[in-house]
Amino acid sequence: MSHVFENICARRSRRSFTDQVISAEHMDLLVQAALHAPSGMNMQSRQITVVRNREKIDRLATLIREELNREGYDMYRPTALIMLSDETANTNGLADCACALQNIFLEAEDLGIASVWINQLKMICDAPKVREMLDELQIPANHTVWGMAALGYSEDVPKARVIKGVVKYVD
Repeated sequence: MSHVFENICARRSRRSFTDQVISAEHMDLLVQAALHAPSGMNMQSRQITVVRNREKIDRLATLIREELNREGYDMYRPTALIMLSDETANTNGLADCACALQNIFLEAEDLGIASVWINQLKMICDAPKVREMLDELQIPANHTVWGMAALGYSEDVPKARVIKGVVKYVD
């Protein structure tokens, strides 16, 4: 079994993080993994926004919680957040950001960093208070945040994965 396939099989969403900070070297590897993801028509119009300031992460979680009325929601309190946005008009934006996120998740697994996909912003980017925070984070007004990787270290042991799906080989 290849190392890549082992990472694919081992990776789990983790929703509990310690306060241990991710090194700059490891953050750079995660960003590089995202940059090397494919993009439709090679447009490469997505933006990668890295947030390592816990106060800003907590403020963003509060805005999501309030806007979506999700009591207690805190994005699992990660030590870092990588936000993937793309031009709202780009019909490949979601797919392009999803490819970059998957690369981040696989590299994080290889580095022993826990991760989980956060997807609520895609629905509320234009809510006034959320947009104000996105402006502060320098995310262009014409972008949708299609997904975020919440990252950190975790002491939780992931549960065994149940594989579902339908596979059909048609010759």
